[in-house]
Amino acid sequence: MLISVYFLSTLSGVAMVQAQTSPEISLDCQQPQAIDVFPGSTRTTIVYCALSNPTAVSETVRLTYAGGILGVAGPGSKSVSGGGTASFEVALRAELRAPEGQQVVTITAEVITWGGGPVAGISEPVESKVLAVYKQFSRLRVGAELAFLQLRPKVDYMLQFDVYNDGNARDKFNVDVQNYDELNDAGFQLSIPLLTDEIDSLAPPTKFRVQMRTPKNQGWTDQYYNLQFKATSEFSVRTEGVPNYQIQSMTIYIRGIYLPGFELTGTMMITALAAVALAGRNNNIIKNRDEEIDYSELQPLDSRLF
Repeated sequence: MLISVYFLSTLSGVAMVQAQTSPEISLDCQQPQAIDVFPGSTRTTIVYCALSNPTAVSETVRLTYAGGILGVAGPGSKSVSGGGTASFEVALRAELRAPEGQQVVTITAEVITWGGGPVAGISEPVESKVLAVYKQFSRLRVGAELAFLQLRPKVDYMLQFDVYNDGNARDKFNVDVQNYDELNDAGFQLSIPLLTDEIDSLAPPTKFRVQMRTPKNQGWTDQYYNLQFKATSEFSVRTEGVPNYQIQSMTIYIRGIYLPGFELTGTMMITALAAVALAGRNNNIIKNRDEEIDYSELQPLDSRLF
């Protein structure tokens, strides 16, 4: 009986020695938060990792990182006590305005010393992969061909505005005239043929047009108006929670006279006035010529018959 107990205890001792003859390490990393890449953001996120040493002796672990176009910063090595754990952090940094997408980051751990002795190349490296996500952000610009425009009453004009997508992903933009009711009450007639369009990131602008007819208030008009063209990112409304929009203002100066029916007969009236002026000029020429002739020197003709 004593011999059997002694034999079993010897076997368990051998098993313990065998379990400790090779280094081993385990690595676990959590998925990081998505990265904001809009101008002014930190463009960083943190990966939290933990090393576990299942052996009875301390280990030194070499850490390496592969993150593609991401900037990666973390400790180059970490010591882990026997049977213990050690935590570390890895910082990821994305490029400014990085396109919406994702990048796989690989973190590798390899035991290089075990119990104080070098063991590099003996143990198999272990990996942990995480997914870094670049968040979409909205940004836009609105431009106009003209900032000031002078027109007569009751004329048609086509206004043009350019909408740029400066965000990092394809977005839909909705447009309208912000002060439509105010201009409509003033007598303007406005319509927008294209109310929405999808634009790729940093692509050439989409040209939105506003068809406008100026007021036809009877009499003389000398008035300034302000048209406010507004473009709004649909992604910002749907996802960001705060509408992201831009307003381009245009000053419209209406100066002139409007008389009902004048525009239909304007050409005829101008022609008639020109004809009257020309006739008056011819009469003046004939009169002047008559004044130059001295009728007192004229002799009457003899009315006799020969």
